Amino acid sequence: MPRRQGYALLIALVAGTAVLAAAVAFGTTLLSGHRSAPLPPAETQAAARNPVAPATSGGRWVTTWAAAPVRAEPGTEDGLPGRTIRNVVHTSIGGEVARITLSNLFGTGPLVVDQATVNTRPVTFKGSAAVTVAAGGQVISDPVAVPVAPDSDLQVGFRTPRAGGPVTYHPNTHQTSYLIDERGTWSTTHWRYLTAVDVRSENARGAIVAFGDSLTAGSGSTTDANARWPDVLADRLGGRYGVANAGIAGNRVVGIGRGTGGQSGTDRLDRDVLAVAGARTVVVALGINDVQQRPQEADPQRIVDSLRALTDRAHARGLTVVGATLTPFEGFATWTPQRDAVRQAVNEQIRAGTVFDAYVDFDAAVRDPAAPNRILAAYDSGDHLHLNDDGYRALGDRLDLKVLDRAGAPRSDAL
Repeated sequence: MPRRQGYALLIALVAGTAVLAAAVAFGTTLLSGHRSAPLPPAETQAAARNPVAPATSGGRWVTTWAAAPVRAEPGTEDGLPGRTIRNVVHTSIGGEVARITLSNLFGTGPLVVDQATVNTRPVTFKGSAAVTVAAGGQVISDPVAVPVAPDSDLQVGFRTPRAGGPVTYHPNTHQTSYLIDERGTWSTTHWRYLTAVDVRSENARGAIVAFGDSLTAGSGSTTDANARWPDVLADRLGGRYGVANAGIAGNRVVGIGRGTGGQSGTDRLDRDVLAVAGARTVVVALGINDVQQRPQEADPQRIVDSLRALTDRAHARGLTVVGATLTPFEGFATWTPQRDAVRQAVNEQIRAGTVFDAYVDFDAAVRDPAAPNRILAAYDSGDHLHLNDDGYRALGDRLDLKVLDRAGAPRSDAL
């Protein structure tokens, strides 16, 4: 047979095999009822270059994003069966390998996830696409090779095929996420089940945890603008540290108020700070809700002692602690001169250097010089307690980066 005809026959056989394989794959997709979305070109190229090795590459785990679980979501006693949850989160640092943490902290039954993705890349749990999270528990995924850009939005999706609730969630995120069912795609401002995204990093020096209340969570900031003060801090750090936002609106140092502020800072420190991958420094911005929220704490020393106890526990794990002074709130519904006197007394001890390793003066950053018990009008979101985007920028800009750079070495992280 002439060589040209032989090549032609070989090419025809290869082409026929490729067509047959494509037809089988398409038929399988139709039978399974699910068709994965194509990867963006940049991700496809990265996977083709090195699909396996990055998942076991060097570096250490550092948190690029986090959210504190707050409570059980009302109306989800049966969970979200048959739904796909697509959480959109904003990163602080980047990497080529990621892992996610799913929490069923407030669930009363097992949570089943039968598929999960990070920016469309499939995620596994001990080698399996499906995982069951026990009531009150959490799971950390296997490493997944996926490019994670710093200072960017990341989509973490997963499907819950059957009933299992209630849902562990973080409400009022100031970020648009999505819930998908057979009727369509619905926007939401809740993060559900997802509590952390970590990346492998050769360059990041560790993570800084912002441990606070609504002023840390960003109440009053613009949705999807990533204008919370921890976001501002992350931008200033330029990738040297991951930033984990552990703020919960309404949170107190001790006890639980009549609102919905979740477990107290005292009760959640281990979970939301000490367990953060690569944690090196914690910025504590708690206490204003103990002052103004029912039942109000009338003794400033009790608040100070609780803040000092948080510091001691963080020191025991090798973390440096920076504390924030309490910001003004005159004009808010719960303000009284007596309660403001408690706030001022707490701030006096923080400034004296007897509570934390260092302090950041959030009070001075946003108060009105002409009326120091009030937030400056240009920073006020409108309720005289929470800040607008400019106000949060003033807080984020107030932190001394030199102090953060002098902090101790990151704690060891079990892989």
